[in-house]
Amino acid sequence: MSTVNAVPPRLGNVLIKRGFVTIEQLEQALVYQKSKGQKKLLGEILVELDYCTEDQIIESLAIEYGVPYAKLEARLYDPKAIDTLPREYIEKNLVLPLFKIDGVLTIAVTELSNLFLIDEIRSMTQLDIQIVASSTKDIRRMITNLPDSKVFVIDDIIEDSDQSEVTLIEDAIEDIGDVEEIAGQSPVIRLVNYIVYNAVKEGASDIHIEPADRCLRIRYRIDGRLYKSLEVPLHLNNAVTSRIKIMAGLDISERRLPQDGRVHVMLDSRKIDLRVSIFPGNRGEKTVIRVLDTKTVSLVLKNLGFAEDILERFTESIKAPNGIVLVTGPTGSGKSTTLYAALNEISSMENNICTVEDPIEYHLSLINQFQVQEKVGLTFSKALRTLLRQDPDVIMVGEIRDEETGRTAIQAALTGHLVMSTLHTNDAISAVTRLVNMGVEPYLISAALNMVLSQRLVRRVCTKCRVTYEPERNLRKSLDRMGYEIENFQKGVGCRFCRNTGFSGRVGVHELLTIDDQLRDAIVSGSPIGELRKLSIENNNLIGMQLDGFRKVREGITTIEEILHATGDIMTGTS
Repeated sequence: MSTVNAVPPRLGNVLIKRGFVTIEQLEQALVYQKSKGQKKLLGEILVELDYCTEDQIIESLAIEYGVPYAKLEARLYDPKAIDTLPREYIEKNLVLPLFKIDGVLTIAVTELSNLFLIDEIRSMTQLDIQIVASSTKDIRRMITNLPDSKVFVIDDIIEDSDQSEVTLIEDAIEDIGDVEEIAGQSPVIRLVNYIVYNAVKEGASDIHIEPADRCLRIRYRIDGRLYKSLEVPLHLNNAVTSRIKIMAGLDISERRLPQDGRVHVMLDSRKIDLRVSIFPGNRGEKTVIRVLDTKTVSLVLKNLGFAEDILERFTESIKAPNGIVLVTGPTGSGKSTTLYAALNEISSMENNICTVEDPIEYHLSLINQFQVQEKVGLTFSKALRTLLRQDPDVIMVGEIRDEETGRTAIQAALTGHLVMSTLHTNDAISAVTRLVNMGVEPYLISAALNMVLSQRLVRRVCTKCRVTYEPERNLRKSLDRMGYEIENFQKGVGCRFCRNTGFSGRVGVHELLTIDDQLRDAIVSGSPIGELRKLSIENNNLIGMQLDGFRKVREGITTIEEILHATGDIMTGTS
């Protein structure tokens, strides 16, 4: 028997006593929690491993804290009690006022240890508070059924449906008259739910809903590639688009101008954010939905595919007391995920970390996140200037887009703050010339810049169908000429786990540039990009992207074709 934790925590004792888990399952969960190094509670780990349900966890916690446990039903709460708290507060904090008797408000919560939340509710309502424990899923379901709720639940959907079943559902809609009314009817709701559910299940990052000549085509972007999911009758485009607009709080009567919005949906008792972009075209409105599922994204640096030498230098840079750290790459290369993981790495109660983003993709604990509001004049540069008066230690700027933002970020780095941000450049050294072209003086860049990380995402070889193969002779000769020695090339032959693509998931390939005194002098003197790159390689300041990529090929993580496709003509680095 394992000795990881000889005395189980109190929650574990209650779960064992009530027969919800065994001692062996509890110990396995503790080992798993320790091995992953995740900041997850024991209850979350037990549910994730399917050793028990969330209801059993909440019921056991209720016993531990000495509060009642309630399985919520519609008849259990008084609709008048809901008005004791603002609707946005209820949805944000996942609390549900149930009823009020003799000045005592009974409220369902999931976080029994959050005393601050209880005190806050007591202060807001000026009532005595009695809490009951309920599961997250129950509270979210009840909130969804409240009038004017902004949270949508996608649990009651077609889990076992195939495309033919969806087509039959939609064929039932023949007369598209009042679009708003049709968009609220069950078949359209079920179709939209199916599209989102299937996208999350397949691990898609984006959903494309696009009108074609004779059909409405739905495609998913999975591991960076687009795949057709299904086709439905073209006349449903207006109803489907209107349903999505209703969910995102957009104007369903406006079909001539682009619109952007955001939707919070619940799927399998977890929150998923959808960023909606609607653009009118010649065949009708095209909708693209970015799926932000925290379950599929790791915000731990060591899980993002960093090589050991790159991770060591990058971690050292993000722990510096001041200066600026840049992450570059094209759209969709994982820049924001890397920055979030970096912030997670250095977040603590002793650090005041603030971010300025557009939009906020993931919400992080212990980090103050602020949304850019261009319509009211809250731009990146203005928000950054204001944040400097908020006593920050670390500032993350979502993107440096113009001279004013770049200059303000560098000034912040020169006045004792660590600044992290992103740029759109092809490689690391181009970040210097990009800032110069924006209008930032070279001497400011030289003084403030600590490090530049450039990255791409490549597809991982599927571990279920991976085989060793011999590449074409010309490719082998090219690699030999470049000095890359790879003995075994591996690829996926395709199986049901990878949708017969041979790939499953993605991993980052990185190029890292550190700035030393000699390179700073070259930047100040206005040296061209070729000389900067040559100097960086000579001084061992640059770890090239193809070098990192070919190391991943050598380890069997990805294929040589993926690296060449992702890096293009980036030829920096040596073996």
